[in-house]
Amino acid sequence: MQYNHPRTERILTTQRVIIASLGCLALLLLLLGRLVWLQIVEHDRFVTASERNRIQVVPVAPPRGLIRDRQGILLADNRPELRLVLTPEESADLEAVLAVVDARIGLSGDERAQFYNRLQSRRRPYDPVVVKTQLSDQDAAMIAVDGYRFPELQFDATPRREYPYGHLTAHAVGYLGRLNAEELGRVSESQYAATDVYGKLGVERAHEETLHGDVGLERVETNARGRIMRVMSRDDPAPGADLTLHLDLGLQAKAYEILGDRRGAIVAMDPRTGGILALASQPTFDANLFVRGISSVAYQALQEDPALPLFNRALRGQYPPGSTIKPMLGLVGLDLGVIRWSDRIQDPGFFQLPGVERRYRDWKRWGHGTVDLAKAVIESCDTYFYDMAVEAGIDRLAPAMSLFGFGKPVGQDVIGDGAGILPSREWKRAQFRQAWFPGETVIAGIGQGYWTTTPIQLAVATTALANRGTLVAPQFVQGIAPVQRSIPLATPADWERMAREMERVLHSPGGTAAGAGKDASYRMAGKTGTAQVAGLGQDEVYDATTTPEHLRDHALFVGFSPAAEPSLVLAIVLENAGSGGSQAGPVFRALSDYWVLDRQQGSLPPDLAWVASVEAQLQQVEAP
Repeated sequence: MQYNHPRTERILTTQRVIIASLGCLALLLLLLGRLVWLQIVEHDRFVTASERNRIQVVPVAPPRGLIRDRQGILLADNRPELRLVLTPEESADLEAVLAVVDARIGLSGDERAQFYNRLQSRRRPYDPVVVKTQLSDQDAAMIAVDGYRFPELQFDATPRREYPYGHLTAHAVGYLGRLNAEELGRVSESQYAATDVYGKLGVERAHEETLHGDVGLERVETNARGRIMRVMSRDDPAPGADLTLHLDLGLQAKAYEILGDRRGAIVAMDPRTGGILALASQPTFDANLFVRGISSVAYQALQEDPALPLFNRALRGQYPPGSTIKPMLGLVGLDLGVIRWSDRIQDPGFFQLPGVERRYRDWKRWGHGTVDLAKAVIESCDTYFYDMAVEAGIDRLAPAMSLFGFGKPVGQDVIGDGAGILPSREWKRAQFRQAWFPGETVIAGIGQGYWTTTPIQLAVATTALANRGTLVAPQFVQGIAPVQRSIPLATPADWERMAREMERVLHSPGGTAAGAGKDASYRMAGKTGTAQVAGLGQDEVYDATTTPEHLRDHALFVGFSPAAEPSLVLAIVLENAGSGGSQAGPVFRALSDYWVLDRQQGSLPPDLAWVASVEAQLQQVEAP
């Protein structure tokens, strides 16, 4: 057995110590070099990064612009709302804290679900999460009484959109709602960094960019855990611009008061500017529900309501225009040369195409006797316009009627208005791949068949009659230049005479709305319409008493007042109400009297106590 010599072992040990020492020295030098590199060479970069970790830029939401009616009455306001918020990082047991909140002020299932949705969404550390909104003073006191036990709970005051007349203005002003995925992809991420709501309908949607304003910034100092310690500087946000509408709250309330619980729509316009003075769709809903966060139960109830309160009938309702378009058809016939004011026909109560047995009946089964264009408008003679439509032909009739805005959206700053249907040979071929039949031209002559229009389209078309040939596009917001267009039909004398014949609809004994115009102290002009909903057989007689309500005729009316210098154009549709003359005519008279007599064409302010009572009535109708 061999043993290492002691001297040899000392040498080996010494060598190993030297090698280890050199290795440690090399590592120390490497560490010192890295330290020098980081502290001296990379100093500026790491100082900047450190500052970025310490100082955060936080967006500040801008105050949203206010919306007022033409008299300056607030229709959309920003009011402070007290909210209860929770900082999850400071809570050891979220469920226990929520249980305490529920026991003291109540938490619905929807509120709990919304809390967890917010909790799981992207947010910075120590950003509080909303637990409950719209806290009353009593609610706040119930939480604050021993708030020291729950440091994770705080109160937060924030502006919330408020619609003082939420039912009256829901379909016109619209409402705000939470940003959805589609909207997030459309808006500027930086501008909406501090905003979680967006205009959904009406003026709120059409003028979202103007109302929103520009986001502000706060530079804040945070600790290592990301909690804000202090605000270092602030760039204030630029508030959204306030808007003043053409809308008149008094006329709006009057429209809803007259509609009552009847389904329908009313559009009122100023024919000089195109300003929408009133836009009512009944039934309606409370716009505030969506701002506050509507519950799933309440939203489902609105969606499943057969009366469709969320559906804007004034902008999107599709109705046959019926006889309301006869004055316009008459002007087209005059322009095309197929009729003259002096031309007369004999009306036996029906019309037949040559060589065809089918009879297209007049609403007056025994006929109107000898009829010229004036009488055809005043008494609404169907047979006269059957004959005129066939003489003109659909290929000339459709393009001429499109000049009045039929068959396309008509709004300027109006969001979501429907196009309706202006029937033509080309439209039918594209829609059904079928040929056009002569009988379809006949019924187009009285605004039936495929023809559908919206109430706002009817109002716009009527501005051309009120202005004697100049059509004006509708708009909500004041300050926008009116969009006007002359309609190259007939002669100025023809337009003037047609307006006079429309006066006689209300002010002569034979007029279809003579009852509505009786004893008026000023002159009005208008045209009734009764739109058939269900088809009738050749010899079948319409009887409203035996017809299911949803199949009864719609009552329509278009008109303007005062007749000589109009400041008000109205288009009225009452669903399944029956005769336009007996049902919609009185609505026109009541609204016209309110505007011309009570309000002196809008120069006098409305009675706000009465307006509030109408809003309360709508709320009571909605409650069941």
